[in-house]
Amino acid sequence: MWLVLPDPLSTRIFFDCGIVEQLRTRLGERLQLVFLMPREQVEEWAERAEGIGLIYKEELYRADVGVVEKIRRRLDSRLDKRIGFYPLAIRLNLRHGFHLERMRPGHPNWLLDSARIGPLPNRPVINRLMMRWHFNHKRYVPGALVERLDDCAGIVVGNVQMQAVVPFIVAGRRREIPLVGYVLSWDHTVGKGVISSDLAGYIVQNATMRSDLERYHDVDPGRVTITGWPQTDVFHRRRAREEYERLLRGFELDPKRPVVLVMGNTPTNAPYEDRFVERLVAWWEKTGRERFSLLVRPHPRDQSWQERFAAARGHAGIYVQAPSYTDIETLATLLQHADCVVANAGTILLDSLVNDRPVVCVLYDEGAPPGESWAAKNVLGEHYRELAESDAFYRAHDFDELVQGIERALAHPDELAAERARVTREVVGELDGRAAERVVEAILAAVPRR
Repeated sequence: MWLVLPDPLSTRIFFDCGIVEQLRTRLGERLQLVFLMPREQVEEWAERAEGIGLIYKEELYRADVGVVEKIRRRLDSRLDKRIGFYPLAIRLNLRHGFHLERMRPGHPNWLLDSARIGPLPNRPVINRLMMRWHFNHKRYVPGALVERLDDCAGIVVGNVQMQAVVPFIVAGRRREIPLVGYVLSWDHTVGKGVISSDLAGYIVQNATMRSDLERYHDVDPGRVTITGWPQTDVFHRRRAREEYERLLRGFELDPKRPVVLVMGNTPTNAPYEDRFVERLVAWWEKTGRERFSLLVRPHPRDQSWQERFAAARGHAGIYVQAPSYTDIETLATLLQHADCVVANAGTILLDSLVNDRPVVCVLYDEGAPPGESWAAKNVLGEHYRELAESDAFYRAHDFDELVQGIERALAHPDELAAERARVTREVVGELDGRAAERVVEAILAAVPRR
């Protein structure tokens, strides 16, 4: 059985939540991991996969192919730009009203770049034909990939809505191999691209996601398994206060003082975050230095974090962590004990609520030109509806409200606790520490032993 891991986030979930280890226990040598990231990016995970067969992207996407395959590959790539992954994603957003407030031509997030709609008219019959081509088992697939599938009994796709996994879905259909699609996150069903409707099984976190698959992607709900969110398994194990204090001392922060976690977003979603951090640090210097510490965590995909968070570096009482996809234990410890979380949007907002942290959600863009709006639009998606309608966190529409939110969170940490618990159950589902176990069972049920 192949477990295809196309990106760092899905890889982190499958490794750090124990899914890979449980599959190794159940399948032994039958399990094969397929990494679609550069080798240097997966070294740490590969070292943890002892006893498991590893397949790397360059083994399947060889450069030394024949002339005919090169021509087919080039033609397929050109067609995909016009009628494939991103054109279909944009049309899905337009059809159902996903992220309309954020979409614009040239957006750095290609899933929001309306210019990528493609040259064909945006009409239902044309869109259906584009979908048929996109997942057609006759379209180009690397020859080396098809050859390696000879002894494959099933393919599990760790993030079913990525361009990189389409060849695996196409090849699996061509070879009539059972396919299981893992829907990576709570927001993916409503705005992160199209999903093939004929896989053997689908794995989601909650009932809303299952309903979304039926409503927006024509997936039979009978083939969808609700497992809960595996990352909550990591949070389910309580970390001792001593572990948290040891972390703070390692960051040269005083463990006796309250800590405010400042969680970064990506540069494409929060382009003015540097100005926000600069003002926050200036306020902290005047009024908060002696009362609490700041611990800043840039987004794992933020490659310009040193420049964007420069204002927070070099201050006693502030620590800026380097971005990482592999420090989930550190994240869990911080979220179980920190006194307040400041965040804009994203999964980290939900992480904080799951861990019962007082949260201040930033809904404005510090220092942005008139008419610019990013932070508020980041929480307007359909997947945020339950959170937006709740009272589980404080809202900051300007800097004064941010300050008020932090002060209230530090003074009254339990004020919104009941609402945090309620909305967490609604959005995440089961919180019993067994979500990863249910993911494994769903995979094995959909991929019968040959």
